[in-house]
Amino acid sequence: MTDTAPWPLELRLKDKGHLLVLAFDDGGLISLPAEYLRVESPSAEVQGHGPGQRTTQHGKRNVAIAEIVPTGNYAVRLVFDDGHSTGIYGFTYLRELGLAYDTKWAAYLDELKAKGLER
Repeated sequence: MTDTAPWPLELRLKDKGHLLVLAFDDGGLISLPAEYLRVESPSAEVQGHGPGQRTTQHGKRNVAIAEIVPTGNYAVRLVFDDGHSTGIYGFTYLRELGLAYDTKWAAYLDELKAKGLER
C-alpha cells in the first residue's frame, strides 16, 4: 500500500467541452461536468479571499471548457468559454470533486433555489 494519492493518467474533454473525464493510475475514472467545475472553481473570484466570501455562481448551465492548460506537475488551469480562466485545479482537488459530486451538486442546487437563481 502506498501513501501517495492516485495520479491522473489522462484528462480528456468530451461532449464539446461540457465534460472532463479523468483516468487515474489506481483504475479510477471520474467524469466532471463543466458547469460543476465552473461553479466549484478554486479561484478567488469564486471562493473569495477568506471565510464567508464565496460567491454563488449562476447562469452556467451551458458553459464549456475551451482549454486545459497544464500548471506545473500538480494541476491544470481550466479555461471556460465564459471567459473564466483563473482557477488552478490541483489533481487532488479534481479527484475530491469527483468523489463528492452528489453531495456538492445537491448543495449547489439548494443554494440556487434559496437565492432565487437559475443554473
